[in-house]
Amino acid sequence: MRLQQRQARNAVVVAHPDDEALWLSSVVASAERIVFGFGAVFDRPGRSEARRRAVAALPLNGIVNLEIPESGVDWKSYQIQPELTPLGIKIAEPSVRDRYESNYARLHDGLRASLAGCADVYTHNPWGEYGHPEHIQVYRAVTALQEELGYKVWFSNYVSARNLTFVRGLTERLSWAQRAVVRPDLGLARALMAVYRHQGAWTYPLAHRWPVDEVMYTQPTRSSADRRHPFTSEWLLDVTRLRWWSPPWRDPRRHLKPLHKRCDHAPPP
Repeated sequence: MRLQQRQARNAVVVAHPDDEALWLSSVVASAERIVFGFGAVFDRPGRSEARRRAVAALPLNGIVNLEIPESGVDWKSYQIQPELTPLGIKIAEPSVRDRYESNYARLHDGLRASLAGCADVYTHNPWGEYGHPEHIQVYRAVTALQEELGYKVWFSNYVSARNLTFVRGLTERLSWAQRAVVRPDLGLARALMAVYRHQGAWTYPLAHRWPVDEVMYTQPTRSSADRRHPFTSEWLLDVTRLRWWSPPWRDPRRHLKPLHKRCDHAPPP
């Protein structure tokens, strides 16, 4: 574990190495602490070793690698309509569920030590971007410590076409306190991707295209006096459209108004 001796004022927390390059490149360069939740890939020792080599080679400071073994959850089975729980999502398979729920406790303890003193923490969004159960679990663990440690939680607006209907329903119950339009750091994102690819640890399609900009939101605490805003007029970025397809490229923006409004392709206000 590599950890800066001085207090970190801001941190990036992600489930897996390479998530920071994909979803939070806009803030990685300025983060004083980068926390990776999971290490060993379930039942894939070769891939696990590649991931360890990649993390050791990353050109980032303040890395905290909790190296919790992955639960082995088949994320595609829970992508479309997950049942959310305080520990992440409800898992049907008993053995996987035991590992998944045990991992939450390890995440919670590791993050309590890693995030003490932070003012801002950037992490996965409540629906786990494209619906990954371990992304959702990391978000749950980060927000569970928010009141205790007193930091502000930030997350981005990435989503998938496959979990978009679920997210539309979920965001009707969510609100945000602050909103910032930011640009992905393309130079850093591609440099990180090169490290992961060189070590055989890149887990996302090579055709991924980072957007021109993305939106970051703050998650208000229960006791916060900040004004809350609904997600109903917001725009999300569909990762299934962030690809280097042949022109014409499809607009990756997805509007959170109900489907019957047919506003997916209208320009933002």
